[in-house]
Amino acid sequence: MKLLIKHMVCDRCKRVVREELTRLGLEVEQIELGEVKIGELPDTVSPEDIRRVLEQSGFELLDDRRMILTQQIKTIIINEIHHDRRERPEHQNLSDYLAQKLGYDYSYLSHLFSNAEGITIEKFVIAQKIEKVKEYLAYGELTLSEIAWRLGYSSSQHLSNQFRQVAGMTPGKFRRSDQPQRTALDAVTGSPDSETAK
Repeated sequence: MKLLIKHMVCDRCKRVVREELTRLGLEVEQIELGEVKIGELPDTVSPEDIRRVLEQSGFELLDDRRMILTQQIKTIIINEIHHDRRERPEHQNLSDYLAQKLGYDYSYLSHLFSNAEGITIEKFVIAQKIEKVKEYLAYGELTLSEIAWRLGYSSSQHLSNQFRQVAGMTPGKFRRSDQPQRTALDAVTGSPDSETAK
């Protein structure tokens, strides 16, 4: 049985979900971001029990197909940007990859995502990239050019311009700030003015 779960955005989330489901008496066979495969549901556990336990830990069991697709889009993007789990071939753009991976025309996915999230897929990608830039800047181990290259920007200037649009400050100012403002991955949204993701 497959469970699709909202707000699973990191390895710590996977650990918490595994612990909670195991505590319920479920056999967790496989766990990925946003998705858990469990053995047969015991008679003592109902889907409502699973929903309640997950909600107590800040997760949400998905059962609406549109919500599931929206979450799958977010999970693919978060995996690619934040968790170095890039499955998309270098030559393939994100829109084609999402359509192929999810089995729907990209225009349908784009419309669905915009209605559900209030932003376009492209703006969500940009917001996630900027959050990853913040992480790199906070660690201080990479130059802006190295960060730009890792995230697929054409130049450090392009990254800098986009960062300023989304974060409201330059990367240099962010790096120098005492307490850099970071956002939980499942709460990241953005509304840059004109840039689009590739």
